[in-house]
Amino acid sequence: MRLLPAVLLVASTVQAQSRPRARDLGVPFDGTPGPLNAITDVAGVTVGHATIIKGEGRLVVGQGPVRTGVTAIFPRGATDGDPVFGGWFTLNGNGEMTGTTWLEESGFLAGPVMITNTHSVGVVRDAVIEWLVRKGFEFDWSLPIVAETWDGSLNDINGFHVTKQHAFAALDSARGGPVVEGSVGGGTGMICNQFKGGIGTASRRLPADRGGYTIGVLVQCNYGSRARLSIAGVPVGQEIPDLMPCYDSLPGTPLAGRRCLDADKGSIIIVIATDAPLLPHQLKRIAKRAALGVGRLGGTGGNPSGDIFVAFSTANPGAAKPDASVSVTMLPNERIDPLFAATIQATEEAIVNAMVAAETMTGINGRRVYALPHDRLRAVLRKYNRLVESRR
Repeated sequence: MRLLPAVLLVASTVQAQSRPRARDLGVPFDGTPGPLNAITDVAGVTVGHATIIKGEGRLVVGQGPVRTGVTAIFPRGATDGDPVFGGWFTLNGNGEMTGTTWLEESGFLAGPVMITNTHSVGVVRDAVIEWLVRKGFEFDWSLPIVAETWDGSLNDINGFHVTKQHAFAALDSARGGPVVEGSVGGGTGMICNQFKGGIGTASRRLPADRGGYTIGVLVQCNYGSRARLSIAGVPVGQEIPDLMPCYDSLPGTPLAGRRCLDADKGSIIIVIATDAPLLPHQLKRIAKRAALGVGRLGGTGGNPSGDIFVAFSTANPGAAKPDASVSVTMLPNERIDPLFAATIQATEEAIVNAMVAAETMTGINGRRVYALPHDRLRAVLRKYNRLVESRR
């Protein structure tokens, strides 16, 4: 197997702008995005990635090919250890998100939210604790939030290539500003609606008369059926039924010729940030609404899928003080509906952004997963009178 160098990517404006986004292609979406149309539109939120791409050809467990990584999201940035109110929800539980038992019990999320592949949850969890200790954060115990989706179709997942150094790199690279999308970080080896998937993000800002709050969403998209894929109400999956994930024949492998697979399996992790003053029970309600964004695109939360969502609010700083009573602000439930709508809208756009940003990738045993073709997407939207021509 010919080896290629491993690559580490971090969030940067140049990289984030190197690929078009869904709106650039003329995909119409509801709602008004924030300035960056990213989770980092919520003040204080930072994102970092570590991406590992190495090798090609036949799978040799422990050597590669490797297509994986780690993504880190800090609610208040890397230097602010003030916990945030949080809540979580699972649409279908064939997946993992550590730390959720205490999140449910306490209502607080402390530290970063991490996303990686299924077999690297443990090493990333332990690395977060070590990183926090090294940075001087004081605590008696820590229960980090680490989530996963399975990248074993493209990646040597049983080779355990993610190390604590990769987790450290993702944590250290976390920045505000534009967020790198597509085949980066934890999303490197992921497949979404049987196109290449990965990391995507979007945001919504409410008008002043509805509070002026921001909702930001980041997804690691690795789920879905091509046949059910709908974008902007258009049956894109039925209009583009080819370009399915395929194995190409490789010398010395048992695979004969070209085999294309039509399997509906996978997962999605969704992280939702807001500056609205919401309490844990309300954030759980927000997290539930992400499922409706998945459903807009044709997702059903099928049996093999791990669809796990977490939401947090950066409002109410200091609410976790252990030695004094504190006063907190809560948005009335009667004013929460616009935030529900914003969550659904931003989730939908974040998933499409993940597919639009991703590029065709070939992984283990020559398995190739194709990117969503931009020209054909535009043609389908035009056919159904849904293309926004002015946003080319």
